Amino acid sequence: MSQSNTTDITTYMQSVGKQARAASRALAAANTGDKNSALLAIHDELVNAKQDILAANKIDMDNGQKNNLDSALLDRLELNEARFNGMLQGLKDVAGLPDPIGEVTDMTYQPSGIHLGKMRVPLGVVGMIYESRPNVTLEAASLALKSGNAIILRGGSEAFESNQAIAKCIIKGLSHTDLSEHSVQVLQTTDRAAVGELITMTEYVDVIVPRGGKGLIARISNDAKVPVIKHLDGNCHTFIDSDADPEIAIKVSVNAKTHRYGTCNTMETLLVDEAVANELLPKIAEAIVAADDAMQLRLDDKSQAILNENAKLKGHLSAATSEDWDTEYLAPILAVKVVSGINEAIEHINTHGSHHTDVIITDNYTKSQRFIREVDSASVMINASSRFADGFEYGLGAEIGISTDKIHARGPVGLEGLTSQKWIVYGHGETRA
Repeated sequence: MSQSNTTDITTYMQSVGKQARAASRALAAANTGDKNSALLAIHDELVNAKQDILAANKIDMDNGQKNNLDSALLDRLELNEARFNGMLQGLKDVAGLPDPIGEVTDMTYQPSGIHLGKMRVPLGVVGMIYESRPNVTLEAASLALKSGNAIILRGGSEAFESNQAIAKCIIKGLSHTDLSEHSVQVLQTTDRAAVGELITMTEYVDVIVPRGGKGLIARISNDAKVPVIKHLDGNCHTFIDSDADPEIAIKVSVNAKTHRYGTCNTMETLLVDEAVANELLPKIAEAIVAADDAMQLRLDDKSQAILNENAKLKGHLSAATSEDWDTEYLAPILAVKVVSGINEAIEHINTHGSHHTDVIITDNYTKSQRFIREVDSASVMINASSRFADGFEYGLGAEIGISTDKIHARGPVGLEGLTSQKWIVYGHGETRA
């Protein structure tokens, strides 16, 4: 079935769902060796098909440029040598991680005589809807397999050729193992009706993971009948405290903003304590602009008073609007605000942030501990770049997304985030009085 000849979406999706459910039951019973063998077989197929995958990605990139995709989407879409090698390493890393399935914890004896605890188990069938990044296809597939879940993947039309090339390697790798080839299914259509089917197939799908822009997340959250692990936008902040080390403040701010723009863990707002703003803000602003001459700084009134006459920043400054504090730019644009101290910084972040990743730069232990307690985000950092909010950097091998939910999984979602727990009870003939 190709992108162009999928006509009966309901029938197609029902078939995909049935196959995934059957595969999930076999996967739940698979041992660690079988799952690792499958991951390594897929790795070998990817190595063999490297040129085909990069060629498919070039088709997507060429189409994206013709269709005027913005630079952030094109950045996410591109598979270069380094990213391809990163995909391969991520696959090997997942294979090397401990298998969470079957882990038993919290075993206790009760007065009745029963012995009970909790066992970690797969969720079952995961449906994932995502945009642009073809490496997500492999990351999600590898995490699902290792955690004993079947997965249905629906990528965006802009990455169709890349995703299908990767899917061929996954299917071929699975064919060398005892696991079902339907353990991972990459949809062969970009028809939006397939998404509507996927998010309402409660008999076949146990959880939906949407990964993309606000419009996609809003649609999935509003229309889904299947539980959703949401990955909302990354409006991330760095707060420069009055007790910040100046060198660290500059280095971390530059990295957090300019390392990559098209990622959800990129800094979008810089907050600076007014006690050090006159001294530090010009140095930070100059360093960020020096790192990228295209950078635009959106300034509040206090920031303007400090920076507007700075010759090195000429052409890079404009007044911030109220919308700037709530915006994920995914571009060389940074909102800048001078705050009265940690109280205002925390209030601003909790009001305007997306609860993704927020950072404090400080040498004051008391304030650092208050910041990590009171900032309501999935990742809260002290003296480190927000760009570290990533499954690979957190030692998860890869990630299926970064959840901004508060229930079940929060932050980068790796193997454990794709599992649940069930109670297990051992008895010796006990009966309840």
